Amino acid sequence: MAGALEGIRVLDLSTLVQGPQAAAMLHDLGAEVIKVELPEIGDVGRHIGLVPGIEHSSVFIACNRGKRSITVDLRVPDGKAVLEKLVETADVLLSNFKPGTLEEWGLSYEHLAAINPRLIWAAGSFLGPAGPDASREGADMVGQAYGGSVASSGYDGLPVAPTGFLMADHCGSQNLQTGILAALFARERTGRGQRVDVSLLGGQVWAQATEFTHYMMTGEVVGRTNGGHPLVHALYGVFETGDGGALAIAGCPDHLWDAMVEATEHPELHDNPRFGTYLATPEIREELFEVFGAIFKERPVAEWEERLTKAGQRFAKVRTHAEVVADPQTAANNYVVDIPDTWGVSKVLGSPITMTDTPTRWGTEVAELGQHTEEILLEVGFGWDEIAALRDSGAI
Repeated sequence: MAGALEGIRVLDLSTLVQGPQAAAMLHDLGAEVIKVELPEIGDVGRHIGLVPGIEHSSVFIACNRGKRSITVDLRVPDGKAVLEKLVETADVLLSNFKPGTLEEWGLSYEHLAAINPRLIWAAGSFLGPAGPDASREGADMVGQAYGGSVASSGYDGLPVAPTGFLMADHCGSQNLQTGILAALFARERTGRGQRVDVSLLGGQVWAQATEFTHYMMTGEVVGRTNGGHPLVHALYGVFETGDGGALAIAGCPDHLWDAMVEATEHPELHDNPRFGTYLATPEIREELFEVFGAIFKERPVAEWEERLTKAGQRFAKVRTHAEVVADPQTAANNYVVDIPDTWGVSKVLGSPITMTDTPTRWGTEVAELGQHTEEILLEVGFGWDEIAALRDSGAI
């Protein structure tokens, strides 16, 4: 069965994570993705996180499975001409260079739209295309910091820390693919492509919509997470267990309170119904965390899993990546899938999206740098003599 984006051709000029991950999702939705890389160097992601003994990058594999690779130096006239030819049959051109870079190379939206008016020209950046700091360069870590998410992490009195994953890059990629999909949908009505811009900053602000709205309504910065969420004054947080494990509890509203009391074997809590609500005060939250911080240390995490499951509570053991990959629930939904052993791995990420009529897919191959250069050039009309001349000039 064809994917939802079957017949859509994407030119992925991007590097590292923000852009490549967006293009990877477009591939999983059915699009053909051609990765355009700098000759001899390629995507910087190819050289980060190299796995010893395999000599492939986990960063690159994660964001580029299923794409074809062509090498083109966009900075030279012949390379620009190659991209212009590719654009003739493309639906999407995706990049995440510093704003103005493609314009400097003569590859602006206006120029390429004149070649193909149906083209969606999509760009991800650090801080967005406008404003006094638009030309600054940045990546995930500084995106998290600039966008305010790092400031809210951790406990009062202790150093702040970023998240354990590339959150700013991921939010940026999600917005980039959403903008591209919306532009493709709009093109169905208008027949025209358009320019799409997103940024790490914009993604971080949008991801914290609740917290920023609270500040703008009250003038109060929500503050640190302190093991939970600063705006949720309830049994909502992470608690250590007796064996050094940890549990995350997503609150305990009044209809679950009696079952929670029974699960803990602390009947005295029946007399404190103000605990079983999402309408508590910060003071009650502090008391809740103190009381349950002690209670959850009374038993190992496995016993708590059994008790809280029986009590119908909303909770999860804090799990490692290894535990998530091994979980049959993860496999049942194709979030992690088995593949024939390739470049040293037998499992890859599947798709987080399930569709009945236009199923999603996942890439099982990663292209070597420039592996499909000649193949793609032949497809768009270059002859062998022209390809040889392009190689001689250093354009490919």
